[in-house]
Amino acid sequence: QVQLVESGGGLVQAGGSLRLSCTASGSIFSIKAMGWYRQTPGKQRELVAAITSGGITNYADSVKGRFTISRDNAKNTVYLQMNSLKPEDTAVYCCNADTFVGWGSYDYWGQGTQVTVSS
Repeated sequence: QVQLVESGGGLVQAGGSLRLSCTASGSIFSIKAMGWYRQTPGKQRELVAAITSGGITNYADSVKGRFTISRDNAKNTVYLQMNSLKPEDTAVYCCNADTFVGWGSYDYWGQGTQVTVSS
């Protein structure tokens, strides 16, 4: 099993910055990728950014150029640096770990952290 603990959400004005952190523990050797998803009421959860164990990154079009995902393998931590925040970035942000399980995969989720961007 993998446990994920997030931190760094909060309230910020439009144009501001926040950094989210997600620290993994447990069976971290099984993790093949980690990412951040976000969800707002009435909308489907969407991928914001992800990074593989090899360092390959992927971003939603809406955040490209503003958000940066990175990882510190020594700390088992993934970061999401969010710059030039917009009110439409307001959501609950959840950390995800995509893990190997046998011949398949399994997703683990953090508890979520609220990000609110005021206009």
